[in-house]
Formats: sequence, structure tokens, C-alpha cells
Amino acid sequence: MTRPQLLAFLLPQFHRIPENDAWWGEGFTEWTNVRKARPKFHGHRQPRVPLDQRYYDLTDPATQDWQAELAKAHGLGGFCYYHYWFAGRKLLERPLNSVLKRGAPDFPFCVAWANEPWTRVWDGGDRHVLMPQDYGGRSDWEAHFRYLEKFFRDPRYIRVDGCPVILIYRSASIAECDAMLDCWRSLALRSGFPGLHVVSMLTVFGRDVRSHLFDAYAEFEPFYTHAHLPVHLKISEKLANGASRLCWKYLGRGPYAPRSGDYRSMWREIARRPLPSGHYPGAFVDWDNTPRRRLDTSLVMRNVDVDTFRSGFSRLYERASRAGARFIFINAWNEWAEGTYLEPDEELGTAYLDAIKSVVGRHAGP
Repeated sequence: MTRPQLLAFLLPQFHRIPENDAWWGEGFTEWTNVRKARPKFHGHRQPRVPLDQRYYDLTDPATQDWQAELAKAHGLGGFCYYHYWFAGRKLLERPLNSVLKRGAPDFPFCVAWANEPWTRVWDGGDRHVLMPQDYGGRSDWEAHFRYLEKFFRDPRYIRVDGCPVILIYRSASIAECDAMLDCWRSLALRSGFPGLHVVSMLTVFGRDVRSHLFDAYAEFEPFYTHAHLPVHLKISEKLANGASRLCWKYLGRGPYAPRSGDYRSMWREIARRPLPSGHYPGAFVDWDNTPRRRLDTSLVMRNVDVDTFRSGFSRLYERASRAGARFIFINAWNEWAEGTYLEPDEELGTAYLDAIKSVVGRHAGP
């Protein structure tokens, strides 16, 4: 059996940039949303507070080293940094540039191109585009590859058979994805790599059916499983959310209530579902994006507990090992405003990290 490498998605929006100052107010970082969160109903676990009030700046080398040491000590095998490229314009690039320049921390990494346009979706203004996504043509594709190439060459960069791994969040949105990837692969060969290992992410936007373009798909949780729930669970979710809305209206809290999903059901499905060939399975810690969104567009997991995570993750790890999957992608290392983070908080400490460590240790071979 193959032991999969555990890669956690890492959000870099924990430092100030001029664009966010202009769009959201001076001093905005992801912590802004996290700090202002308030409980919306009885038992709602908000705000989430990092352990020891560690509201870090991700451009700080000490923070980068702390994250890597903590992840490594608990069985993780690398970070997958979100990367933002808008026809040559980069956003939130400083943390990863710092990791590259310093040559530290000594921890594997790769990148996922988060190729969505930036909108005001967080406050309900999803039609107000802050940064459009234009995929340009060959000159932009070449410039994008040359930017990424410096990361690909780093000895810490994650590769498959020598090919640098790159994930694309929303590949179906790229009309000329075939031409773009042909360009990238050609440049990779000319740069001395045997190729690229391109992974299309399976998210709320569905599957990019052009499977011949990709080397693998990554199941992005909880949304991949939510889209593939059996009929009886979909009906159960509709009934639960309908009852929640009625209760919300009865209590005089307005016409909207946050949607919810059952954590235990989600993890049962993740753990039991067969793994298709060419898929990298995904895991998630929790989900609650009320700090980031209006109630009518938010999603909150109910029945969340560490034991469910530990049990489900153990079965997923076994299934991935039997299938020979190289990676498991975990959502996420530090998505605090979406409630899915492995970093320790004041209430649970390192409980989720400890769960992963116990699973990896239990399955470690001689």
C-alpha cells in the first residue's frame, strides 16, 4: 500500500495589500472577518479565536516557520498555497515569494491557481467585480509560466515523476485551456522538466469534462461530496433546512437562516465512497462561512466533532492507501473565516492535528 502525502490548502490573505485596503477598508486581512464574527443562533461557535491570540502576519518568517513545524510534527507532508494571477497582475504573492527567497521553511509545497474573478460576494455583491479574470493569450500564458517556473525549480516543490504539480481551481472557465496547457507543457519541456502534473479541482462548479487535459482531479471537500449526496440524504438536508427557516421566521429573525449540512453524514460519504481512477481524495475540517457571507448565502456544518473527523479521516486514509493515491488534499490549513482550519484555536487547541497524527502514526509501516 502507498502512504498518501497529506497536503493542506493554505490561504495567504493574512497580510495587508493595497487592493484590500481600497476595497474593504484600511488594514483589512482575513483576520478582520474572523474578529468581527458573532454567533447567529444558540450554540453557534463564533467567533473562532486562534490559540494564544495568534493573529499572525503571514509575511513574518517566524510565522511561516511555525506553520511548517506544526504541520510536519503532526504528519502533514506539505502546503498547497493559493496563487492569484490576473493577466499578469498578482495578488497576495508576498508570503510564498518570501518562502522562495529565504529557502525556508524546509517543507514541501505546491500551488493551486485560484482563477476566479474577485467580487464583493462576501457582502452579497457578487455582481460587483473587483478584479476580473482575463485568460489572455499566448503571451500571458508564457508570462504566467515563467513566473511559476521559479517555484517549480525549488527543491521543495512537489512533483510527480519529476513533473511539477499545479492545481487549477476552476479549469472549466478557461475556454482555451487546451491551448494554454499545451503552451505550459511545451515550456516545461524546454525548461528541462519532463512535463507538468496538472490537476483540475472538483468544486461547487462541477467537473471539467475535458479529462484528456489533466493528469488528475482533486476532490475539494466538503463541496465535492455535497454535490454527490445520495437522494435520501439530499431530501434529509432539504427537510432540515426547511425546518430551520420556519423556526427562524417564527422567532422573528427574518426570512433567511443559514443553510446547514450534517457533518457526520458528509464524513460517512467521504469515507465510504469508492475512489475513481485518477482522483485525489479530499478531506475537510469543518465549515462555517458566516464570518464571510450574508446569512442567505452562508453554510454551517452541524453535529461537528473531532471524533467524527478522526474516524472518517482514518477510513479515508486507508481507502486512499489501498487505491495508491499519491495525495490527500485537506481543506484547509488556515481558512479561519470559513471555519475549516487545522491551526489550533482557543477552544479545541490542536485536536484536529492530533487526530491526523494518530491516524498517520497508526498506519505507518516499518
